[in-house]
Amino acid sequence: MFHDKARLTVIAGRGGDGSIHFRREKYVPKGGPDGGDGGDGGDVVLVADPRRRDLSGFRPNQKLRAGKGGGGGGRLSHGARGEDAVLHVPVGTQVLDPEERLVADLAQPGARVVVAKGGLGGRGNKTFAAPTRQTPRFAEVGWPGEEGEIELRLKLVADAALVGLPNAGKSSLLTRISNARPKVAEYPFTTLAPVLGTVESSDGRQLVVADVPGLIEGASEGVGLGHEFLAHLERARLLLHVIDASEGDADDRWRAIDAELSAYGAGLDLRPQVVVLNKIDLLQEPPAFGVEDERILRVLRVSAATGAGIDDLRRALYELVPEDAPAAPPDEDELVDFLVYKPQPARRPFRVFRTEHGFRVTGRALDPSELEAVLRAAGVREGDEVEVGDETLEWT
Repeated sequence: MFHDKARLTVIAGRGGDGSIHFRREKYVPKGGPDGGDGGDGGDVVLVADPRRRDLSGFRPNQKLRAGKGGGGGGRLSHGARGEDAVLHVPVGTQVLDPEERLVADLAQPGARVVVAKGGLGGRGNKTFAAPTRQTPRFAEVGWPGEEGEIELRLKLVADAALVGLPNAGKSSLLTRISNARPKVAEYPFTTLAPVLGTVESSDGRQLVVADVPGLIEGASEGVGLGHEFLAHLERARLLLHVIDASEGDADDRWRAIDAELSAYGAGLDLRPQVVVLNKIDLLQEPPAFGVEDERILRVLRVSAATGAGIDDLRRALYELVPEDAPAAPPDEDELVDFLVYKPQPARRPFRVFRTEHGFRVTGRALDPSELEAVLRAAGVREGDEVEVGDETLEWT
């Protein structure tokens, strides 16, 4: 079964803790602090992989977790960075945040995006050494990584896409012009999932053509099988509108499907078209087509059964699809800046430790009200020293 949607929980790695360590060398009786910093946590990364065909490899509510950063060591040893969690997704995968805003669009092979950033490593006690604090006996814990839910939606990247009513012969046509081998039968709705095929020319150029399930009247409102896959037409630069010419009324059949494309929106009503009148082998005379529309670039008469007109169709594809044209990117207004999409850390971004004279707070983003509640729960008393960063405060 073809899957074009998936929901994931992404959890970046926590940063490693800083080290509390002091030099212990011969002839150096009072060695100073030399605790190193912890390593940063690993990121969660998505990569567009042309070898992937759909999103069927993901389990429901799957969690993707990156590695934790290594702890710091003595002699200023820095902890190792956590291992990234790299997920390979099909080219054309879009990433949406929990509010269904578009965060990233992996429309090109090899495109990468970080969807959850690893936490920073904690600082070792060497960092906190100062003239007034020469032997700090504390270090910073690592920051938690970002955590959140994302939704993946696949929109196939194709140079051209076949559209039309059920049983118009789209699958047979794709078999004729490409290396695809979709299921072909004499009943409607044979195609239940999008199929991609590669069309090759004698000079080595390749085009990708997609076949989606047949559309029927009302498809834009969810009738039939086609509505679920209309999104896969959005990236196609050219629509091949296939019509069963043997049934007659080619003009009305074209208008019926074109109305569904317009009702769906997303620019499908503006996409250039080639009208392909199929099954001419069943007619004694070439079929007529009287629709005049500036979007219609060619009207071709073919037979997927006998191969008549197929060479003309291939030539039209190469003439009308720009060579090396990139996949159409989304509008800039549709993308959410990554600074807006910030998954929340998995844990509180600070910790409280008891010291000889009170408490030590480690962390870099402190909420005063939450910190006060935590200190009271830890048993802070009037007169206790509370160390926050480089400052020492007296609790009152």
